[in-house]
Amino acid sequence: MSDSNKKSSLAPYKDIIVFVVTMLIANYLWKFTFTGDENGTNVTWLGLDVTAPFALMAQHVASVVSEILGWFSEGVRYIEPYTVRFANSNGIRIIWGCTGLKQSFIWLAIMLTAAGAWRHKAWFIPMGLVCIYLFNIFRIAAIALICEDHPELFDLMHTYIFKYAFYIMMFLLWVWWTECFGRQRKTDSSCTSDRSA
Repeated sequence: MSDSNKKSSLAPYKDIIVFVVTMLIANYLWKFTFTGDENGTNVTWLGLDVTAPFALMAQHVASVVSEILGWFSEGVRYIEPYTVRFANSNGIRIIWGCTGLKQSFIWLAIMLTAAGAWRHKAWFIPMGLVCIYLFNIFRIAAIALICEDHPELFDLMHTYIFKYAFYIMMFLLWVWWTECFGRQRKTDSSCTSDRSA
């Protein structure tokens, strides 16, 4: 097998390795640069105080989730700043900022390292951020709705099910990007080299 054939056969694996490594590095980089307590106060990233936007987003998501849960369960109340309370006195405290901001950071890191023209990233990156926002609205609403009657399932859903669902969503978005736009630059460069030869 020639060197060119080896390179072409390894190309898909190289893309996947870059995706996985980038995601892992971004995940751990976020953990080292982001700090905050359980109440969502004193939130900092890279030494910058981001408590205000953190709190604003958490309040917004909590109010939206309470409206959605009101469609499925009676007696749902939103208690500022971040709590959704059910009629049976059970409640879920929503601190969206940490998870949502980390996921957005990972997505930006993935797209920065992904091959492809930036003119397409100008709309594809914000589209991914919207998907992350909607995913977290659904995630929190689903956890709250199920854990209203089954609080013992909270750790399973929060720590495992929706954590890996996020990674699957990121991978599918990345595959979409790679298949539609990521290979365009490689194709253009190969066409240029063919014409020059």
